[in-house]
Formats: sequence, structure tokens, C-alpha cells
Amino acid sequence: LNLLFSKDNNILINKLKKLNQFSSKQSSSLNGVIEIPGDKSISQRVLILGSIAIGTTRIKGISYSDDVNNLIKNLKLLGVKVIKKKTSTIISGVGIGGLSSTKKNLYMGNSGTATRLMLGLLCNQNFEAKFIGDKSLSNRNMHELIKPLRKMGAKINSKNNKLPIIIKGFNETMPIIYNQKIPSAQIKSAILIASLNSPGLTTIIENTPTRNHTEILLKKIGAKIQIKKIKEKNIIKINGQKELNAKDIVIAGDPSAAAIVGSAALITPQSEIKIKKVNMNKTRITFFNILKKMNANIKIINEKKISNEQVADITFKSSNLKGIHLGKKTVANMIDEIPIFSILATFAEGNSSFIGGNELKNKESNRIKSLYEGLTACKIKVKKKMDGLQITGNGKDNIFVNAKIKTYYDHRIAMAFLVMGLASKKKIIVDNINCIKTSFPNFLTLMKDIGANFSKKN
Repeated sequence: LNLLFSKDNNILINKLKKLNQFSSKQSSSLNGVIEIPGDKSISQRVLILGSIAIGTTRIKGISYSDDVNNLIKNLKLLGVKVIKKKTSTIISGVGIGGLSSTKKNLYMGNSGTATRLMLGLLCNQNFEAKFIGDKSLSNRNMHELIKPLRKMGAKINSKNNKLPIIIKGFNETMPIIYNQKIPSAQIKSAILIASLNSPGLTTIIENTPTRNHTEILLKKIGAKIQIKKIKEKNIIKINGQKELNAKDIVIAGDPSAAAIVGSAALITPQSEIKIKKVNMNKTRITFFNILKKMNANIKIINEKKISNEQVADITFKSSNLKGIHLGKKTVANMIDEIPIFSILATFAEGNSSFIGGNELKNKESNRIKSLYEGLTACKIKVKKKMDGLQITGNGKDNIFVNAKIKTYYDHRIAMAFLVMGLASKKKIIVDNINCIKTSFPNFLTLMKDIGANFSKKN
């Protein structure tokens, strides 16, 4: 005990913390033809739905991030057989009500997506389970999901609607009508998964449409689901208690990861990066459309469909960006890209802003706060609003100070500011790069391969 709390040991702990710090410096150029990890959102959804389908699901292109690896461990604890091979992942499904109870806690790491989807899954399993997570995940409020799941019959115990959460499901859930006022693909997907063992019709009124990977997968594996568009709303109806049939799935590259890597090319001189086989689902390409409006030099080619999802190659070249203002609906459809958008805004000519980002406050960090603090540390002119930011860009001559960024263990904050440093005249240091493994495990290696000037902070 004396050793644990000794002065020397504290010095060792501080040294270990520094080993996790990384810096980025101005790079001469970024060039290459690359592929990125499979879409994390789809990877998690396929694993969960494959676990309760009848038959064997074979997945190619899965993202083996920390979030996905934790999910696989938890599915195994619940009696699902998952085998990792070199080029694929194989799941032996147990049917909708076939999961087994476990006395072990379900550790969700940093993943809000997996946590919410798994709560939906266990809503219709007749046993008790306890969810725990890391410090960041344990600070995220789950109230907007807990409410509808309780209406569907689940017994949920938690302090302040945060992890740890204990859920006790039933063999059958009650069908509900859910009017979704706050856009969230995770909550929508959790309710859809919870409805799969419901003896009736569950209806979701989606006032602001969000990413629809769950709906696409459910259709593919035989769920009785209907989607109607009425004006700007989606009305989603699903009949429960229909067995799901396992299918082979190919997962294309994660568009949010492509956004990070491609943006680095846009702000770094003499750069050109081609990213192959990127998922181009219409609910995920808002950011790329915004880039075009910002005068970004991007080109989309080789469009095709794989496993019912649109896929294409994207080329990003150095660009002279212009500022832009984003409204609520736009922000809802590029919520994961707001951190890198904020970085691009600092290199654009003129003002940029976004509003309607309340969901950003309940991500891996409060991203509005994290971005504001980081940009302020870099001496960027930025104003914080209740649900957004206003950023004054100054073209490519913007960063004049060395800065250290507090990531709050948020992978997108860490990656965004490392990208910022590649086009900055001074060094940018992020305080912890371990969090990047939650979504993009080979980010540092891939970026270095195409010319990024990253290094450990000693």
C-alpha cells in the first residue's frame, strides 16, 4: 500500500499518462489509395440481429474496434457463438427469445450505441442483466430510452438514468406508439429490436429521419417492417414475433471514418486521398454534400449496392474552403461529423456555425463544450451557443499557437484535433489517444502511411 501511494509511484503514473499523449505537426502532403474499417454502426447492428436470427450469419468487413470487441464478449456471455476468422465473422443465432442469462456484468466500454441496442435486446429476454461501462459512458444519460422500454414492460433500475443499469425483461414486450421528438438512431433502433418479440404492432413516428441501417437489416433478414414517409416524417411500423432468417452481410467502410481522413486531405497542401468502398447510405452522406457546398474538391465514383447499402469510392483533394451555416435538420444527419466539420470551419474563409446540436451534449463527451475548449486553446475565434457553435475561419493561415487539447476520452475529439495539427503552423497535442481504439483502431498507422506527421509526446 505504501508503494502504491508513494511519490515515486505517482511519478510513474504521470509518465504513463504522458505516453498516451500524441502530437500532430504540419505535414507537407497526404497522398494514397486506402480502405478504412467497416462501418461501426452496422457492425454492431449485424452482430446483435445475427445473434437472434435463425441460422448462421457470415459477416465480412466488420470493424474490430474496442466497441465491437466488447459487444462480441457480451454476446458470448449471453450464449451466442461468435467465431472470428481472418476475413469474416461467423455468428450462430439462437432465435429471438433464445439468449441465456449470465451472472457476470455486461461491460459496454465506451459504446453508447451497443448499450442502447443491447438494452432493447434484453427488454424481451426473461432474465436480469447488469450493464456497466467506462467513466465516459457512465456519465451519459439514458432517460430518453429508459422511458419507452419501461412502457414496453421492462423493469429498469438505475441511479439518475445512468450506468450501471439493471434490466429485467419478459418473454414478450408490449407494443407501443413512440413519437420520437429528439432525433436518435440509437433509441429508434433499440425500440425496433425490443419490438421483435412483441405480440402486436409497434409504431415509431420519426419527426426527423436518422440513419436507417437497422431498418435495412431488419428487412433483409425477414422482419415484418414497413416505412412510410409523410411529408418530412418517417412512420415506421413493425410486427413482432416473426422469426428472423440469417443472411450473409458485407459491411462497407465507415463514412464517419472517411470524413476524418478525407478532411485531412482537404486542409493539407498538395494532398489527394482516395478512399475505396465507403458506405454511402443516404442518411450518412449529408457531410459529403456539405463539403461540396463549402467548395471542397471531392469526387464520388464507382457507386453500387452491397448488402442493400449504397457504396462508392471517394477522392479528396486540397481545397480552398468557404464558411457555411448548418441548421437543425442538417446537424441531426451528420451528428458524428460535427467535430471534424468544426475543424474544417477554422480553415474556411468566413464564418461557419451550427445549431440543433443538443444530442452532442450526450455523446462520449459534451462535444459542444469539448470543441469550444479545444478551439479556444488554439486561439480560434469561437462563440458557444446553447446548442451549437459559431466559428470564424481565416483560410489556411489560422493556427499560430502550440495547444494541448483535452479530449475527455472522446475518440472523435481526439481524431479531429490531430487532423487539425496536420495543417497548423504550430504543434497540437491531444491528451489521450487510447480512446481512438473505440472506433478506428488503425487510425494512427493508416494516417502515418499516407504522410501524417504524428508523434508520441515524451
